[in-house]
Amino acid sequence: MPTYQFEAMDPQGQEIRDVIEAQTQDEAQATIRSMGYFVTKITIQKSEKAAATGSRRRSFAVGGAGGKKMVTFTRQLSILQDAGLPILRSLKILEQQAKPGSLKNALMDVCDEIEGGATLSEAMSKCPRVFDRLYVNMIKAGEAGGSLETILQRLAEFKERTQSLKSRVIGALIYPCMVILFTCCILGFIMYFIIPQFKEMFEDFGIKLPPMTQLLIDISNRVVQLWFLFPLIPVCIVVFIMLVCKFRAGRMGWHLYVLKTPVFGKLMEKANMARTTRTLGALVSSGVPIIEALTITRETSGNAMYEKLYSKVNDSIREGETIARPMKKYAVTSFHPVALFFFMATLALPPLAVLLVNTDFIFSVMYACFALSVIAGLWYFLKYRQPVVEDLVVNMVDVGEETGELDVMLYKVADYYDEEVKTLADGMLKLIEPCMIIFLGLVVGFIVISLFMPLIQIISGLQGGG
Repeated sequence: MPTYQFEAMDPQGQEIRDVIEAQTQDEAQATIRSMGYFVTKITIQKSEKAAATGSRRRSFAVGGAGGKKMVTFTRQLSILQDAGLPILRSLKILEQQAKPGSLKNALMDVCDEIEGGATLSEAMSKCPRVFDRLYVNMIKAGEAGGSLETILQRLAEFKERTQSLKSRVIGALIYPCMVILFTCCILGFIMYFIIPQFKEMFEDFGIKLPPMTQLLIDISNRVVQLWFLFPLIPVCIVVFIMLVCKFRAGRMGWHLYVLKTPVFGKLMEKANMARTTRTLGALVSSGVPIIEALTITRETSGNAMYEKLYSKVNDSIREGETIARPMKKYAVTSFHPVALFFFMATLALPPLAVLLVNTDFIFSVMYACFALSVIAGLWYFLKYRQPVVEDLVVNMVDVGEETGELDVMLYKVADYYDEEVKTLADGMLKLIEPCMIIFLGLVVGFIVISLFMPLIQIISGLQGGG
């Protein structure tokens, strides 16, 4: 039978510390109350606790629980609480249903903490990899206001909308990435295995190859010789970006570059605005203080520019300002040399691939790189002063502050940007598909024409000889 340690107050107000044996914690509390004591704290003894939890072995897990799992868990917890089940029983039900991983391990820890006398928010705060600061603070606000069921419903809706937005953005990026990857694999196969066969045949006939065919064979030769470099190129790019983002200035420059990139930058900007305004609205509607809400929104924004923006807004509010005025003031980005470097490198580096095929064009390539760098620099200088927060957001926030319905206005802004992201993502997919078809058509046409031109010469020579 488990042994519980408890602290209690007797009728005279004296503190009592003792142990008691009982089948469950509820039975132990009932026994203590029947003795005339008022229970202030009760915990299972460590040895007993270890024995009780021995059957619930924690699995090895790395990282957090994942967005979809947290959406499902929050919605299920909301339903169980709405049905009137005690919070500990609800968590144990969900813990038994959860698959081995970070979420199941965290629920075990949360249940143990609650059995030890901690509140739900206190227990969740000890599992930061699964329950982030936003989650914990909304639960804490619900406990303080006595409206945990309502807060869980809002949190479930917030998680569902956030996950839907994230899936929409990822879906818009997966299609072009998969097409590009598949195209590169096919072209690599053709260059490595097919073109060398034609090269041997042309050499056997001893004909003079047209310039297009010679260029195609030169490209094939480089692919055969340097095939191991091509998988390393994207890996090196990703590693370089990660190293740059380790530094504060580098991270800001990279995120500004992402926000100012044509088409894709607008998608990321609108997605960030939808996520941050919905986060801030959810926190404000839950009763979290505005300073704390802005701090959490800044930490969960995921973009250095928006982190800086909400940090400035937070500082202004501490000095007595409203939200709308500093939001408009600090939404305008300043010049950043790292962002300029990324723009120039994006256009200037691809022409260097020509040197892998033929080094005779080194001066032409250098001129092309310089010209493209200038074009990229001009583009950045024309776009870098554009604000990352539209006037619509500022005006809606201003109206919300004046009417006392800031959370309602923030939700409306988030809903508007959700639709904008959906429209822009659908437009990107419709634009990318014909562009990919045209590109593949040009590549295939170049390969076919390059191979058929010498074949026609061979056939004409054979007919003439006959």
